[in-house]
Amino acid sequence: MDPHSSPRPARRPLTPAPFVLRLCLHLLMAGLLVLAAVRAHSAAGTVAAAVTGAVYAAGSYLPPVRTSRRAAAVWLGVLGASWLAMLWLTPEALWVAFPLYFLQLHLLPVRWSLPAVALTAGAAILSYVGHGAALNPGVFIGPLLGAAVAVATVLGYQALYRESERRRRLIEELIGARAELAAAERHAGTLAERERLAREIHDTLAQGLSSIQLLLRAAERALPPDSPAAGHIERARRAAQDNLTEARRFVRALTPSDLEHGSLAAALERLCEPGAGPYGPGAGAYGSEAGAYGSGAGAYGPEAGPRVRFSVSGTPVELPTPYEVALLRIAQSALANTVRHASASRAEITLSFMDASVTLDVVDDGEGFEPGSVRPSSEGGFGLPAMRARAESLGGTFTVESAPGQGTAVAVSLPLSPEDRSPTAGGIA
Repeated sequence: MDPHSSPRPARRPLTPAPFVLRLCLHLLMAGLLVLAAVRAHSAAGTVAAAVTGAVYAAGSYLPPVRTSRRAAAVWLGVLGASWLAMLWLTPEALWVAFPLYFLQLHLLPVRWSLPAVALTAGAAILSYVGHGAALNPGVFIGPLLGAAVAVATVLGYQALYRESERRRRLIEELIGARAELAAAERHAGTLAERERLAREIHDTLAQGLSSIQLLLRAAERALPPDSPAAGHIERARRAAQDNLTEARRFVRALTPSDLEHGSLAAALERLCEPGAGPYGPGAGAYGSEAGAYGSGAGAYGPEAGPRVRFSVSGTPVELPTPYEVALLRIAQSALANTVRHASASRAEITLSFMDASVTLDVVDDGEGFEPGSVRPSSEGGFGLPAMRARAESLGGTFTVESAPGQGTAVAVSLPLSPEDRSPTAGGIA
């Protein structure tokens, strides 16, 4: 394919510096052509200078010359031919070679522009000698030095322009990343507030209504069958039951989206799926760390993150909503820490249902660390202290086992009451 046939990249609007450089080039070309026309010893030389000026002016105003490499090459060829004719007629055309260097370097690819500059310098030297000038070092140094200055100036400017464009793109990427991070933090704050409200409703309103219902049921059983208060107690018990159902509905509405569409085990399995990236399956919208870092291989690609395996031990039972939320959050945070810090190749999440407790284990084969040296995260993330506080707020235990070079194991255990293990256990214990 002809290198000149491809369209040139679209130009951005000129900033003041390139505009001034282009204006200076136009003025330089016009001044040198006027000088050559005035000092020409024949009318033919003056006409050749005028024709060269007309060709240059036409190319400056023709849009195809600025958008097509083929058109630019054709225009440069016509301009070079008119300059060679002028060079044949008057030695004063020698000085026009200097702006031609800049045009060739600016409009042609480097592999073509450098030979064109060399040929132009050679033609200028031969013309000067051909018009009877004595041979001396200045005959060669002048055109060659001008060519060297033009090459260094144009190539240096192009390198600076490429660096400026690279920095501009980097700044745009940083601005975009900052906006995404701000959106993720706002989303994480919204989710944290929803979770807090769900926990407050569960721990206060729902538990209180459940206690009222149990007390009214006990009072109902203690009354004689024909007691006039039995009907009032029955209506009060039903009202408490209706309000408890409504409170449970509020808690379910405030539950993380993955838990709305399945069990905790299903949510954890989705968290481990390859391809589960930010706001995708498994990572969902569970806070800044899970959202930003995903689930290992899912967020970073199969070569960048660990392979994550999920397994369930024991007979799964329905858990209270606070338990499910806490275990899901801890799994996400532990897995995000594995991806960010552990440099692990494998990780495993195990959910174990036992007679009196439910346990979550997150194990990786990464670099490991000294648990006693961990400090709270300066990024506000859901770190080890926050995971421990969440587990202990539900009456559970949280342990971390790790050592440099030996991987990390995070375990959280939450107690289960007989009501929790009931097959009909709902979202509120």
